[in-house]
Amino acid sequence: MDNRFQVQDRFAAGAQYIGGQLRSGTSGRTHDVVNPATGETVYTYELASPADVDAAVAAARAAFPGWSGSTPGERSDALHRFAAVLAERAEEFAYAESLQCGKPVKLSTEFDVPGTVDNAAFFAGAARHLQGQSAGEYSGDHTSYVRREAIGVVGSIAPWNYPLQMAAWKILPAIAAGNTIVLKPAEITPLTSLLFAQAATEAGIPDGVVNIVTGSGKEAGEHLVAHPDVVMTSFTGSTAVGKRVAEIATATVKRIHLELGGKAPFVVFDDADLEAAVHGAVAGSLINTGQDCTAATRAYVQRPLYDAFVSGVAELMESVRVGDPFAPGTDLGPLISHTHRDRVAAMVERARAYATIVTGGKAPGNDGAYYLPTLITDAAQDSEIVQSEIFGPVLVVLPFDSDDEGIELANDTPYGLAASAWTSNVFRANRATREIKAGCVWVNDHIPILSEMPHGGYKASGFGKDMSVYSFEEYTQVKHVMYDNTAVARKDWHRTIFGDR
Repeated sequence: MDNRFQVQDRFAAGAQYIGGQLRSGTSGRTHDVVNPATGETVYTYELASPADVDAAVAAARAAFPGWSGSTPGERSDALHRFAAVLAERAEEFAYAESLQCGKPVKLSTEFDVPGTVDNAAFFAGAARHLQGQSAGEYSGDHTSYVRREAIGVVGSIAPWNYPLQMAAWKILPAIAAGNTIVLKPAEITPLTSLLFAQAATEAGIPDGVVNIVTGSGKEAGEHLVAHPDVVMTSFTGSTAVGKRVAEIATATVKRIHLELGGKAPFVVFDDADLEAAVHGAVAGSLINTGQDCTAATRAYVQRPLYDAFVSGVAELMESVRVGDPFAPGTDLGPLISHTHRDRVAAMVERARAYATIVTGGKAPGNDGAYYLPTLITDAAQDSEIVQSEIFGPVLVVLPFDSDDEGIELANDTPYGLAASAWTSNVFRANRATREIKAGCVWVNDHIPILSEMPHGGYKASGFGKDMSVYSFEEYTQVKHVMYDNTAVARKDWHRTIFGDR
């Protein structure tokens, strides 16, 4: 198989996937998908209009009774077939993901695609374990039990940094629980979401269960969130846009799941393995060219290790190979667009006025949206470069003295998505995991995620969980069912309304 398919031919029918079929948008406006490594347009399509969103929601609504009425075993079997189709088409998915995002092919091949296949396999098993509380006679006169039920049509919005994995994180738990879904991917990165929906159909998942609408956030996204037949919204993206999504969803009393921005602290205590911390910081800050809401962006290093850590990180960053995403030896690809590259560069340029650029801090001078790995020191805790999400290959390092100070600094941003602590002392590790306010705290590592474990944040990083069985808390309705066991017409409690004891 030639995995380098011609995108324009493959999706000639359009970038909307509704009721099991590709179709064109009807907005009258086109959009280009651009390879950020070259600036080349690889696909032009018509954006979705509100009418397309309506059609997708109608397809999802029509499919809901049949899909939600299927047994957990039937949904599990379908998801197992889905995982197999994804695995068979792994090369195609990896190529499309690298093409639209600029990811090094080794990242899409070794991280994005296998993580998605594993997620599908996990939810295939989890679909059979949608259990409520065991029956019990808690009042003495009644038997109670809890049902978990699918909630209906889910309208989800995914970001551009991990289009394939975010499509999986949104779609898989929703449909495993018996819901149907309309997903809006970022309009700049729709390719793998479309492939994902086609794979679902190929696996035998009924038409209308998985739908894709590719349009602008203002037009298609807001209409999807506000739609009266959408009962839940799941959004991953910036905190600013998340607030807007919550505002719209609240107006129709929708269930909301938000996974928002991050500014992950990387706390290195003075008893840490220095080599491990240096390698972890470079890998954790540069993954996906730093376009990762869990990326290590703020390193706090206890003063005895500070100088050695800075020099070690600078040396290792300078060895990172920046280049063509499809070259096997490339470590770092471009940022998602020239516009985003310029935004990252502007933040670093502003930081020159108050901080030190140790290495990097510039574009390499080619046609792509590249930016060199950048290390910054001497910034104040309240500076923009420390407090604001950069979403680029930039790491800021600050020193601290006491353990109290290190943890206090780690918590000193509005965000709380992820963090890591580096130490050989179990008591320090336990304290850090207990006191750092983040949805995930790694110890002596940074970034690994697992299908079995939940992902979600504290504070301005949002609420709710992706992945794991905890995600079913988002996608199911809990219902209490109670049976009278007495067969008595006049209950004792009726006296509070009429009569005496």
